[in-house]
Amino acid sequence: MKALVVFALFLPIINAQVPHWGPCPEPATQPAFNLKKFMGRWFEISKLPAQFERGRCIETNFTLKLDGTAHVKSSEILKGELKTIEGTAVVEDKRNPAKLGISFSYVLPYTPYWILSTDYENSALVYSCTDVLRLFHVDFAWILGRTRSLPDATIDHGKEVFTNNNIDVSRMILSRQEGCDKKL
Repeated sequence: MKALVVFALFLPIINAQVPHWGPCPEPATQPAFNLKKFMGRWFEISKLPAQFERGRCIETNFTLKLDGTAHVKSSEILKGELKTIEGTAVVEDKRNPAKLGISFSYVLPYTPYWILSTDYENSALVYSCTDVLRLFHVDFAWILGRTRSLPDATIDHGKEVFTNNNIDVSRMILSRQEGCDKKL
């Protein structure tokens, strides 16, 4: 009964997301991750649906700052308008630099942003998960590319990596990256 009450309290927060019972999985992350090489422009190719990403042409640009953190600027076109949000990414565990935390607000804590795999030049697999009292979790997964599209084989391989790490990507959808270079 307690679990249902907790679930009901958090339901508005996870409106578009599907919660899963139990704690977050602990996927393997990119070995010897190099934050500097990860910097630059990444396009969202495929994702688990997220309430905070409803537009098209979603992309994120990472810029390394002198203090070792990264400036993060994400954008999307929503209802014909370019929407942007800016934040900060930090390496949360120096022993595992692929485990980043991102915050888009000075008052909110960092959210996990784990790089599971990347070749730095073409694609990256990113995972984020939040436990709610270890009773259930809400997660997000993205396949990113340095270009607005990736070969189907790359996307299929990315889904396989997520699945092999106990991440349910059965609801993963392609992101809309068409008509992005037109003037608004």
